[in-house]
Amino acid sequence: MEWEWTWEVILIIVAGGFLAAFVDSVVGGGGLISVPALLAAGLPPHLALGTNKLAGTMSSLTSTIAFFRSGNVDLRMSGKFVPFTAVGAVAGTLLLQLVPSDWLRPLVVVMLLLVTLYTLFRSDWGKVNTLKALSRKGWIVMAAAALLLGGYDGFFGPGTGSFLIFAFLLLGMDFVKAAGNAKLLNFTSNLFALVTFMFLGSITYGVGLLMGAAMVLGSLVGSRIAIKQGAKYVRPLFIGVSALLIARQIWTIAAG
Repeated sequence: MEWEWTWEVILIIVAGGFLAAFVDSVVGGGGLISVPALLAAGLPPHLALGTNKLAGTMSSLTSTIAFFRSGNVDLRMSGKFVPFTAVGAVAGTLLLQLVPSDWLRPLVVVMLLLVTLYTLFRSDWGKVNTLKALSRKGWIVMAAAALLLGGYDGFFGPGTGSFLIFAFLLLGMDFVKAAGNAKLLNFTSNLFALVTFMFLGSITYGVGLLMGAAMVLGSLVGSRIAIKQGAKYVRPLFIGVSALLIARQIWTIAAG
């Protein structure tokens, strides 16, 4: 499919962007929708990934601000992990130019499956925030997770938001606070990966800004519903999106 602006293409970009951001603003996994939408609109894969980062950065900034204003982002704690996420994102994006990322898919399926099953069987998990202070061990583990997941987001990406939420849940946060703090780190990885993609010339700016505008609206709607409804809404969405991510990666492996 050759690239051209048509009403069909615009509809795919706008609708795909809104739906992706609605989901991504809460539990991550928006790339499951936005990247295929960009490919369906006619962008080649190398431009779709960079363009998706532009739109995704606009979306994650919006949802991060919404969660922060609602008091669900602990900036003093999670802000300490921002530099680790930034370094990881740049390194992961640069590595992507040298090494194919497809070999990661089987590992991601296994990890997402474990995360989903653990959350599914811990029915009371994430309902109440039990985190009072971060221990030295918790700080080290979270710093390592921020570095690795920042690198993963720059290199491959699917499920980054889910993994970040899981990490904060392990610390003792409830689902809404975990989602809010995860969005801060996810925004960081998006931003620094985006800057790297800019230097590499892998972005179609008109498409990215159009999808980004739709994503801003989707983020506003999604994050407000999540903040209002709480864990009873976020938990099943987290499980559902993780299951879809698993199915998508398995389908891609089988098709390849």
